[in-house]
Amino acid sequence: MRKFIVPYCIAALCAVNALGQGQNPAIGAGNEKDHQQMMDQLHITSLRPGANGNDPKAPNAANYDEAKANPYPNLPDPLTLKDGKKVTSAKVWWNKRRPEIVEDFDREIYGRMPANTPKVTWEVTSTTNEKNGDFDVITKKLVGHVDNSSFPSDTVNIQLTLTTPANAKSPVPVMMQFGFIFPPGFRFPQRPAAAPPAAGPPPAPPGPTWQQQLLAKGWGYAIISPNSIQADNGAGLTKGIIGLVNKGQYRKPDDWGALRAWAWGASRALDYFETDKAVDAKKVGLEGHSRYGKATLVTMAYDQRFAIAYVSSSGEGGAKLSRRNAGELVENVAGSGEYHWMAGNFIKYAGPLQWSDMPIDAHELIALCAPRPVFIGGGKNGDGWVDTRGMFMAAAAAQPVYTLLGKKDMGTSDFPPAETTLIDGDIAFRQQPGGHTDVPNWPYFIQFASKYWH
Repeated sequence: MRKFIVPYCIAALCAVNALGQGQNPAIGAGNEKDHQQMMDQLHITSLRPGANGNDPKAPNAANYDEAKANPYPNLPDPLTLKDGKKVTSAKVWWNKRRPEIVEDFDREIYGRMPANTPKVTWEVTSTTNEKNGDFDVITKKLVGHVDNSSFPSDTVNIQLTLTTPANAKSPVPVMMQFGFIFPPGFRFPQRPAAAPPAAGPPPAPPGPTWQQQLLAKGWGYAIISPNSIQADNGAGLTKGIIGLVNKGQYRKPDDWGALRAWAWGASRALDYFETDKAVDAKKVGLEGHSRYGKATLVTMAYDQRFAIAYVSSSGEGGAKLSRRNAGELVENVAGSGEYHWMAGNFIKYAGPLQWSDMPIDAHELIALCAPRPVFIGGGKNGDGWVDTRGMFMAAAAAQPVYTLLGKKDMGTSDFPPAETTLIDGDIAFRQQPGGHTDVPNWPYFIQFASKYWH
């Protein structure tokens, strides 16, 4: 088998990237220029500073004191219509209230996906029989060629891999991850014992990888590369699928951001899965961690064909309540390093407007996933930036919608102790004891998914 050599610094780079820091100067300058252009469109001259997660003595130091975390405790009611009437039936939810919530997210938070997007033609570039651990698998590498005839100077080719058990007798469920495409069974190499912690990634956890855990259930897995859909920086907004549709021009304030673009790409992958006889397209789930946890939740909310989701450490802009003063804030995401994830209009809530002026919040994004099952996870030690409690509170506030649609809630609205596994309902939650990682919660998500995928 061909060897893949990965430098020890890759995990450190990923960790820096996860905090929205460490951009190279060229990208940083492009971010600033595009960010300023959007602020000019919105007639905003300044924004409030985001939370400082590095210096606890800074005047804007990130807050982790729960007594100060809820300046706006009253959340919008997902079951109250704009005219003040209560939603009392599934019919009213689907026909009236859900469209209202979608419109608010489209206009103010994630941006509108264009009414017409280019066609994607999928090409299988290779099919390989190989092993992942003890499992015989078939791996297909695919490229989704996006039609760029309307703007030939921008080329978008979506990178996707699909792996299914070689001995499967029928189509199998598949979990797709927003992530990086590595060879089967890949683990980051252990750093030398004498190396300082910053020199490389931590030792690989014992036991099977998440892919091998899925294969043990007879399921398959896929990995889609978000950066092949849309670059993860503001400088790239005039390229990728957003730039292609806009013909290289700047966005308007309600145009889609990278999260919606990544979600669009995931939906195009599902289009392909619906044509592949190895895949049970009615049982395709999605997983993502950190910023890709945000993208996972956005995808699940907007595309009702996805059957289940594992949303890991998604934080602000994902499952965390934006009305919370804990860890990362609206102001962080609205700044020049991360604003490209969102609609331009989102920036307003870090400038002239307050968090409480938002017409919606994260609990309603979770509610848009109903009645399909969603597993929300976070860490206890070293994951405070994403505000795991705030994500639980959003899940709890989404429970009435699940109940209205005949589904089972978590069974509690009280934040549970770490390592409490709430998977009896159709909204699941678990705070694992570690830091900013999705690894420890994979076995519990698979246990949760097993209720639906027999």
